[in-house]
Order: sequence, then C-alpha cells, then structure tokens
Amino acid sequence: MTNGNHKDLVSAKEISKKFGVTYPTLNHYTNLGFFNVVSKRGNKRFYQAGEVREKLALISKLKDDGYPLRLIRKKLIG
Repeated sequence: MTNGNHKDLVSAKEISKKFGVTYPTLNHYTNLGFFNVVSKRGNKRFYQAGEVREKLALISKLKDDGYPLRLIRKKLIG
C-alpha cells in the first residue's frame, strides 16, 4: 500500500459480505471501470472503502431507476 493508511482499504471478499454484492458482480464492475483497485497482495485486490460505498449506492439507485450498466458507466466515469 502506497499511502500507508490501510484501514480504509477493503478486499473484494469483504465487499461481498458487507455490501451484499456477489464476487462475480464486483469483478464485472471492476472490469467496467466502476472501481479502482488501490492495492494488490498476491491474488487479493483492495479498494477504497468510501469509494465503494458511494459508488455502490449510486449504481443501485441508477439500476432501480432503469439505467443499463452502459449508461451507468457513462455517468460514473464519463
């Protein structure tokens, strides 16, 4: 970890448990560019907890409003 503040980082497994997002869904969202991998250790990826929380809430709202992932991606990353 480059910033030394690892308490704000969360693993993919922790995200699945905390936020109820399946591991394959998280991988798909990561591949679409919704989340940035901040650090890797072995085969584990770590994300900024705050960013994940905020973006998952927005993704959920937009999906509920009927937006497809293609348009959600446009809104999140331009």
